[in-house]
Amino acid sequence: MKARKSYGQHFLNKPEVAQTTASYVKDYENIDCIVEVGPGMGALTRYLVQYPMPLLAIEADKNLIPFLYNNFNNHSNLKIVHADYLKFDVRSVYPEKSFALVGNFPYNISSQIVMSLIEYRLHCPVLIGMFQKELADRVIAPPGSKTYGAISALIQFYYEGHKKFNLDPGSFNPPPKVKSSVIVLERRTSFPKVEYKSYRRLVKMAFGQRRKKIRNTIGHLFHQDLVAENGYFQQRPEQLGVEDFVELVKLLNE
Repeated sequence: MKARKSYGQHFLNKPEVAQTTASYVKDYENIDCIVEVGPGMGALTRYLVQYPMPLLAIEADKNLIPFLYNNFNNHSNLKIVHADYLKFDVRSVYPEKSFALVGNFPYNISSQIVMSLIEYRLHCPVLIGMFQKELADRVIAPPGSKTYGAISALIQFYYEGHKKFNLDPGSFNPPPKVKSSVIVLERRTSFPKVEYKSYRRLVKMAFGQRRKKIRNTIGHLFHQDLVAENGYFQQRPEQLGVEDFVELVKLLNE
């Protein structure tokens, strides 16, 4: 089966990597089922389906659906759905269950997949996924690093991440032009006590001009005496972590 560029497909060709990636699921006892995005040729599926819990495989490429059915139809815990993950609501299948989101994620929609965790935060305790290394680094980056940006601050409001390992292009068919990384995002044990909508608005405004100091991007929202006195406003957005932006939201609400 030939990979299709329009779907951002790069099929994993190393079984040991797929097995290792799938093995991370067993570290989490607070999940009822697994949701795999973009199963492709089933490299990950063949290991995920070995867990006793239900597995939902969501594949957008209709040409791959017969292959998946033919190779995995003997597993009663597997449900294969032909759908675009970004237009599909996992809760329509698992309304009351918690799930792990797992996949060798299509590169062309990987940032949207990460951000879908915001919507699923109450249902999804963990994401285990393979991404383009550049995006993986951005998602888990700490404040102060060159790769820290808006997506880092937004996803880290609800999740904490760490990298498992990197992969060279030769691990895939066809080889992508970039390196890849497997990362894990774990839901925080508690969320910040501010409205996420207000937090998101402030973060996006601040990173809209990331080279400028905070006073020049969001300073106009605050009392000017506060802007002059508070050290937050003398910094650039990439220097501020989640807790810092949370404090700014609190100041804005006072």
